[in-house]
Amino acid sequence: MTPRELFVAALEHRPPAGRVPHFELEFFLTMEAFGRIHPSQRHYGQWQQMSKKEQALHIMDVADLYVETVRRFGLSGTIYSTPGSWQEDDIRKSIEHVRELDGMNHVVSLHGDATYGLPDGNHMMEFVMKLNDWPQEMKDRAQSNVDHSLERARRIRDWGMVDCFCLCSDYCFNDNPFLSPAMFDEFITPYLKQLVAGYREMGFYVIKHTDGNIMPILDALVSANPHALHSLDPQGHVDIAEVKRRVGDKVCLIGNVNCAALQTGTDEDVVQSARYALQNGMPGGGYIFGTSNCIYTGMALERYELMLDVWRQEGNYR
Repeated sequence: MTPRELFVAALEHRPPAGRVPHFELEFFLTMEAFGRIHPSQRHYGQWQQMSKKEQALHIMDVADLYVETVRRFGLSGTIYSTPGSWQEDDIRKSIEHVRELDGMNHVVSLHGDATYGLPDGNHMMEFVMKLNDWPQEMKDRAQSNVDHSLERARRIRDWGMVDCFCLCSDYCFNDNPFLSPAMFDEFITPYLKQLVAGYREMGFYVIKHTDGNIMPILDALVSANPHALHSLDPQGHVDIAEVKRRVGDKVCLIGNVNCAALQTGTDEDVVQSARYALQNGMPGGGYIFGTSNCIYTGMALERYELMLDVWRQEGNYR
């Protein structure tokens, strides 16, 4: 089975076979691994100054970097990151080149959340006041966000090249969700359900990502019917064994290798965290190996490779 086929089998809870698929939300260490700048760090002004030929080469380069990344690290896929200056047509052309280079061997995912996430510190009070003072206006805005995202998805569906949407609005701190479960069910859950249902109806797979302590809203997240939950954050007191017991028959689980261990822990911490995720995620299938966030700038590449050593040795179904 190809990495993409293993990934899809896990999302669909088919009987597991071979190696557990591996997915990272994003891989930012492209400079250390390949000597090449990550697409998200390529700036708008630079793009505007390029000739059409330079832009075309740049579009191809991002595709080549994606394929090189997933092949080297045994990934089923990551989110397809592109410079913020790109238009939809630029993204389409780049993904076309991915498929020319790689066929359908790996997953191509795009960002696709439309629900309210954690506001930044400068706008947190303003956001809460709006929920309290103008609840219907905030619900109307949430509905509009969903509608626009589904319109975009219909255009992307016509490309015939994208497999999955990753919904990356974060809802939780390490201790608790930002909104109470009751407020979450009022302002988030109905719109998350619509969004997931719309994507699924178009034939896309859906991964719902949020860091932090999801346990008070776990049932609400699962009720939205995504194919998978990511990232099962141990820093947010999320125990993959408990999540597997509670909802592992309803939704595929992705992640749980502790990013804090990868960045500041010992090698043994990394091994133990990777082993724990595999031992508790793998039984019965419906599990995809990965970190509790992403492979971010500042993390040592050697630690990620150590994590992968554990996966290659112990992440295999008999």
